[in-house]
Amino acid sequence: MAIEFLKGHGTQNDFVLLPDPDGRLELTPARVAALCDRQRGLGADGVLRVVRSTALGLASDGEWFMDYHNADGSFAEMCGNGMRVFARYLADRGLSTGPEFVVGSRAGDKRVLVHPDGTVTVHMGQASINGASVAIVDGQNFSGVAVDVGNPHLVSIVDHDVAELDLHEQPRYDEDFFPEGVNLEFVNPLGEGALRMRVYERGVGETRSCGTGTVAAVAAALHLGGTDTGESTVDIPGGRVTVSMKRGEATLTGPVEFVARGELLDAWWDVQK
Repeated sequence: MAIEFLKGHGTQNDFVLLPDPDGRLELTPARVAALCDRQRGLGADGVLRVVRSTALGLASDGEWFMDYHNADGSFAEMCGNGMRVFARYLADRGLSTGPEFVVGSRAGDKRVLVHPDGTVTVHMGQASINGASVAIVDGQNFSGVAVDVGNPHLVSIVDHDVAELDLHEQPRYDEDFFPEGVNLEFVNPLGEGALRMRVYERGVGETRSCGTGTVAAVAAALHLGGTDTGESTVDIPGGRVTVSMKRGEATLTGPVEFVARGELLDAWWDVQK
């Protein structure tokens, strides 16, 4: 059985996309980890399986479900950059009902809009502030705002340049506060309506971008400014996105690029169990 794949990215947060409309692929954690390995596989920050909601027995207003897996094979509730790639694929293949439609995810249904220029807006839902905690990077404490965007985040606003942080080793965090793990964002304000961010993603490590992380960063910055409404660009190593917030409801807009299409070899797939 030929297994089709595509490789794409949203602001250099890259994914292997596997079309599997009827849910027939046995997508084990070992296979996900092998696919995402940059030496022995295709290399990616995660895998997006394109499957019909009905094939998984899910109740959703969206025909299609974004079955997202982190690079280590674990499940993730939501991925903003992945959702943009997923939506653009459906639109390009004529699998959507129009430029605006609904996609299912583990964080619930998400409405998306594919613009004529190929950028995609995702209605990310509510960004909820859940208190405060601390991340530890290279022995240094960074106070942060806990934000839920369908998945957990801890956003630290820092005074010195985030480019100077050493994120090669996994930062530490309060595992009692975040029992399911957490995505860590380190943010520099650049002026009104502009932020710079680096991110260490749960189950992946440092990535060039994180869609839910950019939403969490804007939500935290607005919260610290005493509001839950506003708009900001967010510069990440992989590019720039725009996040709009209205009473805590967020939209994320950014680019998508596909770079490759092909087939996985059966002999390789069969031994990755």
